[in-house]
Amino acid sequence: MGSKMKNQVFEHIFELLGYTIFISCLLSCTQQNRGRAYYLSNNGDDGNDGSISAPFKSIGKLNVLQLQPGDTVFFAAGQTFTGSILLDSSDSGLDKQPVVITSFGAGNATIDGDSATALTLHQCKFVQIKNLQFKGLGRKEGNIKDGIIVNECNNIFLDGLSVKGFQKAGMLIYNSSNININRVTATENGFAGISISGTGKKTDCKNINIRNCRAENNPGDPTNFTNHSGNGIIAGYCTNVTIEYCTATNNGWDMPRKGNGPVGIWCYEADSVVIQHCISYRNRTAPGAADGGGFDFDGGVTNSIIQYCLSYENEGSAFGLFQYAGAGNWYNNTIRYCISENDGSISPAHAGVFVWNNSGDPAQLKDCYFHNNTIYNAKGAAISYEPQSLHSNFHFYNNIFVGRDSLIIGKNSGSNFLGNNWYSLKDGFNIKGSRTLQEWFATGRQEGYNGKVVGLNINPQFDSAATRITNPDSLKYFNKYQLVPSSALRKGGINLEQAFNINTGGKAFNQNDAPVNGIGAVF
Repeated sequence: MGSKMKNQVFEHIFELLGYTIFISCLLSCTQQNRGRAYYLSNNGDDGNDGSISAPFKSIGKLNVLQLQPGDTVFFAAGQTFTGSILLDSSDSGLDKQPVVITSFGAGNATIDGDSATALTLHQCKFVQIKNLQFKGLGRKEGNIKDGIIVNECNNIFLDGLSVKGFQKAGMLIYNSSNININRVTATENGFAGISISGTGKKTDCKNINIRNCRAENNPGDPTNFTNHSGNGIIAGYCTNVTIEYCTATNNGWDMPRKGNGPVGIWCYEADSVVIQHCISYRNRTAPGAADGGGFDFDGGVTNSIIQYCLSYENEGSAFGLFQYAGAGNWYNNTIRYCISENDGSISPAHAGVFVWNNSGDPAQLKDCYFHNNTIYNAKGAAISYEPQSLHSNFHFYNNIFVGRDSLIIGKNSGSNFLGNNWYSLKDGFNIKGSRTLQEWFATGRQEGYNGKVVGLNINPQFDSAATRITNPDSLKYFNKYQLVPSSALRKGGINLEQAFNINTGGKAFNQNDAPVNGIGAVF
């Protein structure tokens, strides 16, 4: 063989060898990107390699692994694993390669935290927890912890979880950012179903999304005698939070104290919160205690919106507009296209809307835009001002207010009413002794715009049957409070964008287009 032919043969061999090395490297890198799969089963052994054919047995074994980007941990569905899962910064993933902990097989596995926290994520990034159940001994049976803690974390996804039986919060998000919570059911916990909190600044938690969650029967923390407990979903020390398509019900009934109480879905010391398409109903408070309402913008809330939400049969008000002493200023908050039915009959509110401010300064509770809502209360008033309720620049526009007798109770120190429809089930019209809209206008200078009365006193002819809807996905079909086609209320209000440069969002409660002059929530 000539030297030229030998060189060509060797070049071909080296070329093939190069391709082989390249393909081998590519396969190796692809496998690395996918990460490892670890399996846990009650029939496993911690001395195994963790594969599906030789699974690990205990949470203790999981805790000593250093999970790498792309790794997945599978718990056998239908089985219970006792212990506390502990992940830290060494167990983090990457954007395209998250660390995942989930179930395999039919159904979900259960993590039994016993008297401790069942899952703690500390300084983790890009972790997903999916399709698992977490339980504790019970808020009065020995557990004294939160169920799931996400602490100082970033880019966490929590999906398809249930958490119950913990004395504090079922799920606590603390000093964390970019957290997505979806399809979580929190029940039988003490302080709250789901709680967002931080060390004391509105920027402690950022970019939190809570969707399709249910907080039910979280009665109260039996050891907390100094503050509220028994909340559904509560968000504090946070910025840019969305709570949507969530439900809160039957919370707060066993708070062990009198005083300020729990609420179904609410926030405090928070900025840019959106609560929408949610249902909060039949929430409670301790006998003789306050609150127990549906929704609440509490102390220090700014630039936030509650919209397209339904509240009914809560012991407290549907919408609490509250400011406590020592909180940051409360301002520029909007409640629009929402419905309240028979709220506030038990607690001191006695109304669908409750205004309270114990800071003593009306400048600390100001600039509220409450428009296009429907408040129906056959058991009490539409609006209540607590004796400590100094406020300023509260604007009530284009709402329907229906109450049992007197539509407003308490002293209004800073509210302006324009374009609303008022109707007393007992008297036709009754606001603190005024028996006609014109009389109220003359004595209080309310419902007057450009020198004329712009409010209405029309029976909206609503169905008095009790509401039973419990699924937020059905809200767009809930037309109980939709006005009849011939109703004067459909065009009887004020064009808020034209008159006051208010962006109404353009959509009504049921997501139909909202008429610019419409009164009420549903069209």
